[in-house]
Amino acid sequence: MVSIKEVAGKAGVAISTVSKVLNGYPNISEETRNKVNAAIKELNYIPNSIASALSSKQFGRVALILDPKRQTQAIDQIFMQYLLGALDKARELNLEVVTIFTSMIAGMTAEEITGYFLSQSISGVVLYSLSKEDRVLQHLIRGQRFACVVVDAPLVNERTTAVGIDHERAQYDVAKKTIADDKCRQVLYIAGRRDGYVTEQRLRGMKRLAEEQDLSMLVRQGNFSELAARNIALKYAKNKDVVVCASDLMAIGAMNALIEMDIFRPVCGFDGITLMGYVGKQMNTVRQDFYGISSRAIEEVKRLMDGEAGRQVIMPHSIVKMYYKDIIC
Repeated sequence: MVSIKEVAGKAGVAISTVSKVLNGYPNISEETRNKVNAAIKELNYIPNSIASALSSKQFGRVALILDPKRQTQAIDQIFMQYLLGALDKARELNLEVVTIFTSMIAGMTAEEITGYFLSQSISGVVLYSLSKEDRVLQHLIRGQRFACVVVDAPLVNERTTAVGIDHERAQYDVAKKTIADDKCRQVLYIAGRRDGYVTEQRLRGMKRLAEEQDLSMLVRQGNFSELAARNIALKYAKNKDVVVCASDLMAIGAMNALIEMDIFRPVCGFDGITLMGYVGKQMNTVRQDFYGISSRAIEEVKRLMDGEAGRQVIMPHSIVKMYYKDIIC
């Protein structure tokens, strides 16, 4: 087995420097850190604590990487359903799970995150709502050191599975139903974040529908914000026939803007959060089973940890109208 002394010799540094890099000490130059990480990778060095975990068969924990949104309490339902689905399935499969918030690894390089995960005996990772700008985590996925499952991101390799609904089809379905119900021709589409994979996929669905039905469509970015969607609707909705939103929260913001302007336009959302039932106006939306999606993600990470190959898993969705009577107990 390769020793830390051999790594130090290969990198041309002291043993203490290698130890500091492995433990994420900040007072190490980027050049030195890169030399040490290159030596670790070339020699396939495994720290003693990790080797001990491997030999005792304790190396099998799963990390849930989550980014809870603080802008509003309304998004908590999705976060909690993801968490509960993962924890319940992990218990059923006898997997140990640790929860890691993105703030805990912010600023780390992929190599530093790898070292941190290995020191925690982590061999499987489930990433929720990965964005196109998350370069470090994408580098981690491409390295294939861990069994990875990404939720709502179309990334697949030998050790990575993607789990989620068909967002393009779902956006197409809910918009088509809303437009067909009201024979609308001028569409205001309030999209999500520019760096989001789901934003890109849902926009493709809208563009396909607009082309098929010869619709005029104005696209604006609402960043999944109720306030941003409200302001967009106040500015543009009066001259449009329908408002299609890439999330329920934005649909609520748009609907409240229409009520303030005392005009009616059909509005549809996306996600199926309970809050939609309390708005007072029935709106079409895409219902996702967040609990079921997260549960399936744990099943998939276990499958990858058992040596099977990554794949794309498409989960079902449905088009519904949220009724107050259906969400009260």
